[in-house]
Amino acid sequence: MPTTETEEHRSLRSAVSALGKRHGRTYDREQLWSEAAKLGYLGVNLPEEYGGGGGGISELSIVLEELGAAGCPLLMMVVSPAICGTVIARFGTEEQKQTWLPALADGTRTMAFGITEPDAGSNSHRITTTARKDGTDWLLTGRKVFISGVDLADATLIVGRTEDSRTGRLKPCLFIVPRDAPGFTRRQIDMELQATEKQFELTLDDVRLPADALVGDEDAGLLQLFAGLNPERIMTAAFAIGMGRYALARAIEYARDRTVWDAPIGAHQAIAHPLAQAHIDLELARLMMQKAAHLYDAGDDVGAGEAANMAKYAAGEACVRAVDQSVHTLGGNGLTREFGLASLITAARVARIAPVSREMILNYVSHQTLGLPKSY
Repeated sequence: MPTTETEEHRSLRSAVSALGKRHGRTYDREQLWSEAAKLGYLGVNLPEEYGGGGGGISELSIVLEELGAAGCPLLMMVVSPAICGTVIARFGTEEQKQTWLPALADGTRTMAFGITEPDAGSNSHRITTTARKDGTDWLLTGRKVFISGVDLADATLIVGRTEDSRTGRLKPCLFIVPRDAPGFTRRQIDMELQATEKQFELTLDDVRLPADALVGDEDAGLLQLFAGLNPERIMTAAFAIGMGRYALARAIEYARDRTVWDAPIGAHQAIAHPLAQAHIDLELARLMMQKAAHLYDAGDDVGAGEAANMAKYAAGEACVRAVDQSVHTLGGNGLTREFGLASLITAARVARIAPVSREMILNYVSHQTLGLPKSY
Protein backbone atom coordinates (compact mmCIF):
# COMPACT_ATOMS: atom_id res chain seq x y z
CA MET A 1 0.00 0.00 0.00
CA PRO A 2 1.39 3.44 -0.91
CA THR A 3 2.10 5.67 2.09
CA THR A 4 1.74 8.91 0.16
CA GLU A 5 -0.83 10.02 -2.39
CA THR A 6 0.01 10.06 -6.07
CA GLU A 7 0.24 13.31 -7.99
CA GLU A 8 -3.00 12.34 -9.70
CA HIS A 9 -4.77 12.01 -6.37
CA ARG A 10 -3.38 15.31 -5.12
CA SER A 11 -4.58 17.01 -8.30
CA LEU A 12 -8.03 15.47 -7.85
CA ARG A 13 -8.16 16.72 -4.26
CA SER A 14 -7.22 20.23 -5.34
CA ALA A 15 -9.77 20.36 -8.15
CA VAL A 16 -12.64 19.01 -6.05
CA SER A 17 -11.71 21.32 -3.17
CA ALA A 18 -11.95 24.31 -5.53
CA LEU A 19 -15.39 23.14 -6.68
CA GLY A 20 -16.56 22.71 -3.09
CA LYS A 21 -15.34 26.14 -2.04
CA ARG A 22 -17.22 27.75 -4.92
CA HIS A 23 -20.46 26.27 -3.56
CA GLY A 24 -19.72 26.45 0.19
CA ARG A 25 -21.92 25.64 3.15
CA THR A 26 -25.07 27.16 1.61
CA TYR A 27 -24.81 24.99 -1.48
CA ASP A 28 -27.68 23.93 -3.71
CA ARG A 29 -27.59 20.13 -3.89
CA GLU A 30 -28.95 19.84 -7.43
CA GLN A 31 -26.56 22.43 -8.83
CA LEU A 32 -23.55 20.89 -7.12
CA TRP A 33 -24.58 17.37 -8.17
CA SER A 34 -24.94 18.50 -11.77
CA GLU A 35 -21.61 20.32 -11.85
CA ALA A 36 -19.75 17.46 -10.14
CA ALA A 37 -21.23 15.08 -12.72
CA LYS A 38 -20.18 17.26 -15.67
CA LEU A 39 -16.64 17.36 -14.31
CA GLY A 40 -16.59 13.55 -14.09
CA TYR A 41 -16.43 13.34 -10.30
CA LEU A 42 -19.61 11.34 -9.65
CA GLY A 43 -18.53 8.47 -11.88
CA VAL A 44 -14.82 8.56 -11.18
CA ASN A 45 -14.99 5.00 -9.80
CA LEU A 46 -17.01 3.51 -12.67
CA PRO A 47 -15.53 1.75 -15.74
CA GLU A 48 -14.45 3.97 -18.62
CA GLU A 49 -16.32 1.86 -21.17
CA TYR A 50 -19.56 2.88 -19.45
CA GLY A 51 -18.80 6.58 -19.16
CA GLY A 52 -16.92 6.51 -15.86
CA GLY A 53 -13.46 7.65 -14.93
CA GLY A 54 -11.96 4.18 -14.63
CA GLY A 55 -10.79 4.75 -11.06
CA GLY A 56 -11.95 3.14 -7.85
CA ILE A 57 -13.27 3.81 -4.38
CA SER A 58 -9.94 5.50 -3.58
CA GLU A 59 -10.77 8.28 -6.04
CA LEU A 60 -14.46 8.49 -5.16
CA SER A 61 -13.67 8.81 -1.44
CA ILE A 62 -11.35 11.74 -2.22
CA VAL A 63 -14.20 13.50 -4.00
CA LEU A 64 -16.64 13.07 -1.12
CA GLU A 65 -14.08 13.98 1.54
CA GLU A 66 -13.07 17.21 -0.20
CA LEU A 67 -16.67 18.26 -0.80
CA GLY A 68 -17.36 17.60 2.89
CA ALA A 69 -14.30 19.59 3.92
CA ALA A 70 -15.71 22.53 1.93
CA GLY A 71 -19.03 22.21 3.79
CA CYS A 72 -21.06 20.71 0.95
CA PRO A 73 -21.01 16.90 1.15
CA LEU A 74 -23.19 14.92 -1.24
CA LEU A 75 -24.61 12.05 0.81
CA MET A 76 -26.07 10.29 -2.24
CA MET A 77 -22.52 9.69 -3.47
CA VAL A 78 -22.31 7.02 -0.77
CA VAL A 79 -25.32 5.29 -2.28
CA SER A 80 -25.65 5.88 -6.02
CA PRO A 81 -22.13 5.56 -7.50
CA ALA A 82 -20.42 3.83 -4.55
CA ILE A 83 -22.85 1.07 -3.57
CA CYS A 84 -25.19 0.68 -6.53
CA GLY A 85 -22.71 1.61 -9.24
CA THR A 86 -20.08 -0.73 -7.84
CA VAL A 87 -22.45 -3.68 -7.50
CA ILE A 88 -23.81 -3.27 -11.03
CA ALA A 89 -20.32 -2.76 -12.49
CA ARG A 90 -19.05 -5.94 -10.82
CA PHE A 91 -22.05 -8.23 -11.09
CA GLY A 92 -24.70 -6.73 -13.35
CA THR A 93 -25.69 -8.05 -16.76
CA GLU A 94 -24.48 -6.21 -19.84
CA GLU A 95 -27.95 -4.73 -20.25
CA GLN A 96 -27.97 -3.49 -16.62
CA LYS A 97 -24.55 -1.95 -17.08
CA GLN A 98 -25.57 -0.19 -20.30
CA THR A 99 -28.80 1.04 -18.75
CA TRP A 100 -27.45 2.34 -15.45
CA LEU A 101 -23.72 3.00 -15.36
CA PRO A 102 -23.50 5.83 -17.94
CA ALA A 103 -26.49 7.56 -16.32
CA LEU A 104 -25.07 7.17 -12.80
CA ALA A 105 -21.76 8.55 -14.03
CA ASP A 106 -23.19 11.62 -15.73
CA GLY A 107 -25.66 12.31 -12.91
CA THR A 108 -28.80 12.09 -15.01
CA ARG A 109 -30.06 9.15 -12.95
CA THR A 110 -29.59 8.14 -9.34
CA MET A 111 -30.22 4.96 -7.43
CA ALA A 112 -31.05 4.43 -3.75
CA PHE A 113 -30.13 1.38 -1.67
CA GLY A 114 -32.54 -0.50 0.57
CA ILE A 115 -31.24 -2.95 3.15
CA THR A 116 -32.27 -1.74 6.65
CA GLU A 117 -35.47 -3.20 8.11
CA PRO A 118 -37.49 -2.40 11.26
CA ASP A 119 -36.55 -5.63 13.06
CA ALA A 120 -33.37 -6.75 11.33
CA GLY A 121 -31.51 -3.46 11.10
CA SER A 122 -28.68 -4.10 8.64
CA ASN A 123 -28.25 -7.78 9.60
CA SER A 124 -28.56 -9.43 6.19
CA HIS A 125 -29.15 -12.82 7.84
CA ARG A 126 -32.38 -11.57 9.46
CA ILE A 127 -33.87 -9.68 6.55
CA THR A 128 -37.52 -10.65 6.00
CA THR A 129 -38.07 -8.99 2.63
CA THR A 130 -38.56 -12.01 0.39
CA ALA A 131 -38.58 -12.66 -3.34
CA ARG A 132 -40.40 -15.62 -4.81
CA LYS A 133 -40.65 -16.83 -8.36
CA ASP A 134 -43.91 -16.48 -10.30
CA GLY A 135 -43.21 -17.93 -13.70
CA THR A 136 -40.25 -15.97 -15.03
CA ASP A 137 -41.08 -12.98 -12.82
CA TRP A 138 -40.17 -12.19 -9.23
CA LEU A 139 -42.63 -11.06 -6.54
CA LEU A 140 -40.98 -8.94 -3.85
CA THR A 141 -42.62 -8.37 -0.46
CA GLY A 142 -41.35 -6.63 2.66
CA ARG A 143 -40.52 -3.36 4.43
CA LYS A 144 -37.44 -1.14 4.63
CA VAL A 145 -36.68 1.85 6.87
CA PHE A 146 -34.22 4.76 6.91
CA ILE A 147 -33.64 4.58 3.19
CA SER A 148 -32.00 7.79 1.95
CA GLY A 149 -32.99 9.78 -1.09
CA VAL A 150 -35.72 7.52 -2.44
CA ASP A 151 -37.65 10.58 -3.64
CA LEU A 152 -34.63 11.62 -5.72
CA ALA A 153 -33.82 8.17 -7.09
CA ASP A 154 -35.00 6.61 -10.33
CA ALA A 155 -34.79 3.15 -8.77
CA THR A 156 -33.80 1.46 -5.52
CA LEU A 157 -31.44 -1.49 -5.23
CA ILE A 158 -33.36 -3.65 -2.77
CA VAL A 159 -31.81 -6.41 -0.69
CA GLY A 160 -34.25 -9.30 -0.42
CA ARG A 161 -33.98 -13.01 0.25
CA THR A 162 -34.80 -15.99 -1.92
CA GLU A 163 -35.09 -19.65 -1.04
CA ASP A 164 -32.13 -21.86 -1.89
CA SER A 165 -33.58 -24.79 -3.84
CA ARG A 166 -30.92 -27.14 -2.43
CA THR A 167 -31.09 -26.28 1.28
CA GLY A 168 -34.40 -24.47 1.64
CA ARG A 169 -32.62 -21.65 3.46
CA LEU A 170 -33.10 -18.02 2.58
CA LYS A 171 -30.17 -16.23 0.95
CA PRO A 172 -29.73 -12.54 0.13
CA CYS A 173 -30.26 -11.28 -3.41
CA LEU A 174 -30.35 -7.81 -4.94
CA PHE A 175 -33.10 -6.43 -7.16
CA ILE A 176 -33.46 -3.20 -9.11
CA VAL A 177 -36.89 -1.78 -8.27
CA PRO A 178 -38.09 1.19 -10.40
CA ARG A 179 -39.58 4.05 -8.40
CA ASP A 180 -42.96 3.72 -10.16
CA ALA A 181 -43.29 -0.07 -9.79
CA PRO A 182 -46.87 -1.03 -8.73
CA GLY A 183 -46.95 -2.01 -5.06
CA PHE A 184 -43.77 -0.05 -4.25
CA THR A 185 -44.70 2.80 -1.90
CA ARG A 186 -42.76 5.17 0.35
CA ARG A 187 -43.49 7.23 3.45
CA GLN A 188 -41.18 10.03 4.57
CA ILE A 189 -39.92 9.58 8.14
CA ASP A 190 -40.25 12.67 10.32
CA MET A 191 -36.64 13.39 11.31
CA GLU A 192 -35.54 16.15 13.67
CA LEU A 193 -32.26 16.28 11.77
CA GLN A 194 -32.94 18.42 8.71
CA ALA A 195 -30.97 17.33 5.68
CA THR A 196 -31.32 17.64 1.92
CA GLU A 197 -31.59 13.87 1.59
CA LYS A 198 -34.79 12.70 3.27
CA GLN A 199 -35.32 9.34 4.97
CA PHE A 200 -38.09 6.96 4.00
CA GLU A 201 -39.93 3.83 5.01
CA LEU A 202 -40.58 1.59 2.01
CA THR A 203 -43.34 -0.96 1.57
CA LEU A 204 -43.14 -3.65 -1.10
CA ASP A 205 -46.47 -5.38 -1.58
CA ASP A 206 -46.02 -8.17 -4.13
CA VAL A 207 -43.97 -5.91 -6.37
CA ARG A 208 -43.74 -7.74 -9.68
CA LEU A 209 -40.33 -7.57 -11.32
CA PRO A 210 -39.05 -9.13 -14.52
CA ALA A 211 -36.34 -11.77 -14.37
CA ASP A 212 -33.69 -9.24 -15.38
CA ALA A 213 -34.35 -7.13 -12.26
CA LEU A 214 -32.12 -9.56 -10.36
CA VAL A 215 -28.54 -8.30 -10.19
CA GLY A 216 -25.91 -10.97 -10.74
CA ASP A 217 -26.05 -14.62 -9.76
CA GLU A 218 -28.91 -15.77 -7.56
CA ASP A 219 -26.46 -18.02 -5.69
CA ALA A 220 -23.84 -15.33 -5.02
CA GLY A 221 -26.01 -12.77 -3.25
CA LEU A 222 -23.93 -12.50 -0.07
CA LEU A 223 -20.73 -11.87 -2.03
CA GLN A 224 -22.49 -9.24 -4.11
CA LEU A 225 -24.03 -7.64 -1.04
CA PHE A 226 -20.71 -7.15 0.73
CA ALA A 227 -19.19 -5.90 -2.51
CA GLY A 228 -21.53 -2.96 -1.98
CA LEU A 229 -21.32 -2.69 1.81
CA ASN A 230 -17.54 -2.30 1.94
CA PRO A 231 -17.59 0.79 -0.32
CA GLU A 232 -20.50 2.09 1.77
CA ARG A 233 -18.37 1.97 4.93
CA ILE A 234 -15.37 3.55 3.17
CA MET A 235 -17.49 6.35 1.78
CA THR A 236 -19.18 6.93 5.13
CA ALA A 237 -15.69 7.37 6.57
CA ALA A 238 -14.93 9.92 3.83
CA PHE A 239 -18.18 11.72 4.62
CA ALA A 240 -17.28 11.87 8.33
CA ILE A 241 -13.67 12.93 7.78
CA GLY A 242 -14.74 15.72 5.44
CA MET A 243 -17.32 16.93 7.95
CA GLY A 244 -14.76 16.87 10.75
CA ARG A 245 -12.23 18.76 8.65
CA TYR A 246 -14.79 21.46 7.84
CA ALA A 247 -15.65 21.96 11.51
CA LEU A 248 -12.02 21.97 12.57
CA ALA A 249 -11.08 24.56 9.93
CA ARG A 250 -13.79 26.92 11.19
CA ALA A 251 -12.55 26.48 14.78
CA ILE A 252 -8.90 27.05 13.85
CA GLU A 253 -9.77 30.23 11.98
CA TYR A 254 -11.80 31.47 14.95
CA ALA A 255 -9.08 30.58 17.47
CA ARG A 256 -6.53 32.55 15.44
CA ASP A 257 -8.71 35.66 15.18
CA ARG A 258 -10.65 35.75 18.44
CA THR A 259 -8.68 37.85 20.95
CA VAL A 260 -9.29 37.91 24.68
CA TRP A 261 -6.94 39.64 27.13
CA ASP A 262 -4.69 40.80 24.30
CA ALA A 263 -3.97 37.31 22.93
CA PRO A 264 -5.70 35.03 20.39
CA ILE A 265 -7.53 32.27 22.23
CA GLY A 266 -5.63 29.75 20.09
CA ALA A 267 -2.46 30.71 21.95
CA HIS A 268 -3.82 28.96 25.04
CA GLN A 269 -3.16 25.23 25.34
CA ALA A 270 -6.65 24.59 26.66
CA ILE A 271 -7.89 25.63 23.22
CA ALA A 272 -4.95 24.55 21.04
CA HIS A 273 -4.34 21.04 22.35
CA PRO A 274 -7.89 19.66 21.88
CA LEU A 275 -7.92 21.03 18.33
CA ALA A 276 -4.53 19.45 17.65
CA GLN A 277 -5.80 16.13 19.00
CA ALA A 278 -8.90 16.35 16.79
CA HIS A 279 -6.65 16.90 13.77
CA ILE A 280 -4.52 13.87 14.68
CA ASP A 281 -7.62 11.68 15.07
CA LEU A 282 -8.96 12.74 11.67
CA GLU A 283 -5.61 12.08 9.99
CA LEU A 284 -5.35 8.61 11.54
CA ALA A 285 -8.89 7.81 10.43
CA ARG A 286 -8.03 8.95 6.91
CA LEU A 287 -5.06 6.58 6.80
CA MET A 288 -7.30 3.63 7.65
CA MET A 289 -9.83 4.79 5.08
CA GLN A 290 -7.10 4.96 2.43
CA LYS A 291 -5.95 1.47 3.38
CA ALA A 292 -9.48 0.12 3.09
CA ALA A 293 -9.99 1.78 -0.30
CA HIS A 294 -6.65 0.47 -1.55
CA LEU A 295 -7.48 -3.09 -0.50
CA TYR A 296 -10.92 -2.91 -2.05
CA ASP A 297 -9.64 -1.53 -5.34
CA ALA A 298 -6.98 -4.26 -5.37
CA GLY A 299 -9.70 -6.92 -5.17
CA ASP A 300 -9.04 -8.02 -1.57
CA ASP A 301 -12.64 -8.17 -0.35
CA VAL A 302 -11.76 -9.92 2.92
CA GLY A 303 -9.01 -7.49 3.87
CA ALA A 304 -11.14 -4.57 2.73
CA GLY A 305 -14.02 -5.73 4.94
CA GLU A 306 -11.93 -5.53 8.08
CA ALA A 307 -10.28 -2.23 7.14
CA ALA A 308 -13.54 -0.63 5.95
CA ASN A 309 -15.24 -1.36 9.27
CA MET A 310 -12.27 0.00 11.21
CA ALA A 311 -12.14 3.10 9.00
CA LYS A 312 -15.83 3.79 9.48
CA TYR A 313 -15.49 3.37 13.26
CA ALA A 314 -12.42 5.60 13.53
CA ALA A 315 -13.85 8.29 11.25
CA GLY A 316 -17.17 8.40 13.07
CA GLU A 317 -15.51 8.82 16.44
CA ALA A 318 -13.02 11.40 15.11
CA CYS A 319 -15.78 13.38 13.43
CA VAL A 320 -17.94 13.60 16.56
CA ARG A 321 -14.97 14.75 18.66
CA ALA A 322 -13.85 17.30 16.05
CA VAL A 323 -17.32 18.82 15.71
CA ASP A 324 -17.87 18.90 19.46
CA GLN A 325 -14.52 20.59 20.11
CA SER A 326 -15.05 23.05 17.27
CA VAL A 327 -18.44 24.14 18.58
CA HIS A 328 -16.98 24.40 22.09
CA THR A 329 -14.12 26.56 20.78
CA LEU A 330 -16.57 29.07 19.32
CA GLY A 331 -18.75 29.09 22.42
CA GLY A 332 -22.11 30.70 21.73
CA ASN A 333 -21.05 31.52 18.19
CA GLY A 334 -20.74 27.79 17.54
CA LEU A 335 -24.52 27.53 17.77
CA THR A 336 -25.29 30.34 15.33
CA ARG A 337 -26.27 29.90 11.70
CA GLU A 338 -23.49 32.30 10.67
CA PHE A 339 -20.72 29.79 11.41
CA GLY A 340 -22.54 26.70 10.09
CA LEU A 341 -21.45 24.34 12.86
CA ALA A 342 -24.57 23.74 14.95
CA SER A 343 -26.22 21.50 12.35
CA LEU A 344 -23.13 19.30 12.36
CA ILE A 345 -23.68 18.32 16.01
CA THR A 346 -26.45 15.92 15.04
CA ALA A 347 -25.13 15.21 11.53
CA ALA A 348 -21.81 14.02 12.96
CA ARG A 349 -23.56 11.50 15.17
CA VAL A 350 -25.10 9.88 12.09
CA ALA A 351 -21.58 8.74 11.18
CA ARG A 352 -21.53 6.76 14.43
CA ILE A 353 -24.90 5.16 13.81
CA ALA A 354 -25.19 4.56 10.08
CA PRO A 355 -24.84 2.44 8.06
CA VAL A 356 -23.73 0.20 10.92
CA SER A 357 -23.37 1.11 14.59
CA ARG A 358 -20.00 1.29 16.30
CA GLU A 359 -21.08 -1.56 18.59
CA MET A 360 -21.67 -3.87 15.62
CA ILE A 361 -18.25 -2.93 14.26
CA LEU A 362 -16.70 -3.83 17.60
CA ASN A 363 -18.56 -7.15 17.40
CA TYR A 364 -17.13 -7.71 13.91
CA VAL A 365 -13.57 -6.94 14.97
CA SER A 366 -13.76 -9.02 18.14
CA HIS A 367 -15.18 -12.03 16.28
CA GLN A 368 -13.52 -11.84 12.87
CA THR A 369 -10.18 -10.27 13.72
CA LEU A 370 -9.51 -11.31 17.31
CA GLY A 371 -11.23 -14.70 17.10
CA LEU A 372 -13.25 -14.18 20.28
CA PRO A 373 -16.50 -16.11 20.74
CA LYS A 374 -19.78 -14.48 19.78
CA SER A 375 -22.01 -13.05 22.48
CA TYR A 376 -25.14 -13.54 20.40
